[in-house]
Amino acid sequence: MKLSTKGRYGLKAMFELALHYGEGPVALRNIAESQDISEHYLEQLIAVLRKNGLATSVRGAQGGYLLSDNPKNITVGDVIRALEGDIAPSECVRDENTGKCIKEDYCVTKNVWIKIRNSINDVIDSITLQDMVDDFIRTNGKKGYMYYI
Repeated sequence: MKLSTKGRYGLKAMFELALHYGEGPVALRNIAESQDISEHYLEQLIAVLRKNGLATSVRGAQGGYLLSDNPKNITVGDVIRALEGDIAPSECVRDENTGKCIKEDYCVTKNVWIKIRNSINDVIDSITLQDMVDDFIRTNGKKGYMYYI
């Protein structure tokens, strides 16, 4: 199973907002440059994240985007599900799948798909944006920043 660019880039954008949490709004242009994402594509992703209550916007000259909650309260799963929908390796184990498969009673693979889905969900729901920021700081320190006076 592979995530689309929506999930991957959206998580990068949310990481960038988490990295600057408490510093005020972050301009979309800055997120795009820092994460090497098309600004136009990022606009589409942020719109979905806003609609799902994960990000907010601030208008004006000093405007931009903010996380709608503390990074320790937003999980990777929240972000990926907002952008990708339900995470499942097969249609038959999607949460929104209401139809019963005609082979469900004797399907030998359904339990495998359920275990994979549950494992993925356990992992992405256990990692917060704050965990990502902490990992970044621990592994990179301040190497990624260049300060000019």
